[in-house]
Amino acid sequence: MEFLLYLVLGGFAGVLAGLFGVGGGLIIVPVLVFSFTLQGFSHDVLTHLAVGTSLATIIFTSINSIIEHNRKGAVLWRLFAWMSVGILIGAGIGALTAEMISGPHLQKIIGVFALIIALQMALDLKPKASRTVPGKVGLTLAGSVIGWASAIFGIGGGSLTVPFLTWRSVSMQQAVATSSACGLPIALAGAFSFMLIGWKNPDLPAHSLGFVYLPALIGIALTSMFFARFGARLAHKLSPRLLKRLFAALLFCVGLSFLI
Repeated sequence: MEFLLYLVLGGFAGVLAGLFGVGGGLIIVPVLVFSFTLQGFSHDVLTHLAVGTSLATIIFTSINSIIEHNRKGAVLWRLFAWMSVGILIGAGIGALTAEMISGPHLQKIIGVFALIIALQMALDLKPKASRTVPGKVGLTLAGSVIGWASAIFGIGGGSLTVPFLTWRSVSMQQAVATSSACGLPIALAGAFSFMLIGWKNPDLPAHSLGFVYLPALIGIALTSMFFARFGARLAHKLSPRLLKRLFAALLFCVGLSFLI
């Protein structure tokens, strides 16, 4: 039953990755926390295990989203290259930051973040395109902040990267596509860092590589790889306004449950 849950979760996360330029972590992390709690995993490690596993799954959703968006010619590779420099550094620091936060406190931080994103999506709040794309230093600094926050929350950074790029006068489709590409270095650096910092933790369950739980990773990856391409195709055909509001309602419930 747990593996079936991971398969369904992977499909949902894949669609979100392609459609909104997010890695699906905003859904993956809460579901994994609930699943790991029911499986009796130690409360000292289950939240960090959920975050690390979420980042590892985003590797697969990002690759498939990139392939589909690149076919449309929407990925801005120059922006991606310089943001990735900062992302790799920021994601490593973010994983170390998460390690210093206790599991219950980390859940509350993730809950607050989920509520903020839910509000932003429900009200369709978007920064106005008021500035031009920054230079190499600006892109690197922005990438480091996005990578740092994304590693703490176990997300692909789309909820941060897309608003930043649209604020910098990048079109929405190009922002979503470039955000999907940026999710790959975030996931690689974040997952590897969580593996290292959790490697010798005695409270980890069997079949774990540090703070990455392999059964969940495999189940989610199997379906997310297919559905990420499906979501990317939808992003170029449909108006996602209704879906955003439904997603916002789900995030609102998730955020409240984590806080309560």
